[in-house]
Amino acid sequence: MQPVERAEYEGIDYGWVMQTTFVVTILVGAPIVAALSAFVTLDSWPARAAFAVRVGAPIWFATAVAVAVYARRTDAGDGGVAETDADADDDAGGDSEDDSGGAEKVDEDDFGNA
Repeated sequence: MQPVERAEYEGIDYGWVMQTTFVVTILVGAPIVAALSAFVTLDSWPARAAFAVRVGAPIWFATAVAVAVYARRTDAGDGGVAETDADADDDAGGDSEDDSGGAEKVDEDDFGNA
C-alpha cells in the first residue's frame, strides 16, 4: 500500500471553508428559503425550483464570503493544532536539543567528519 502524502499549507484551509459553507447554508439558508416561500405563490415544481435558486444563491454566496473572512481572521480549519512541537518547546523555555524523544544522538565523529 502506498503511503498517504501530507502537506502543510499556509493560509486559509479552503476544504474547511467549503464544508462549513455547505453545512451552515443548509442549516440556516434552507429555513430562510422555506420561510420566504410562504409569502410567494408557487404553482408548479419548476416555479418552486426557480424560487429556491433565486433566493438560495445569494444566501449561499453570503455564507461563503462570511465563512472565508472568518477563516482568514481566526486560523479556522487548522484541525485544532494551535502550535507546532518546536514552538511549544520554545514557549515553555525548554531546550529542544535535550528533548530527543528517546532517539539516540549521532555524533559527527562517527562519520569521519572532524
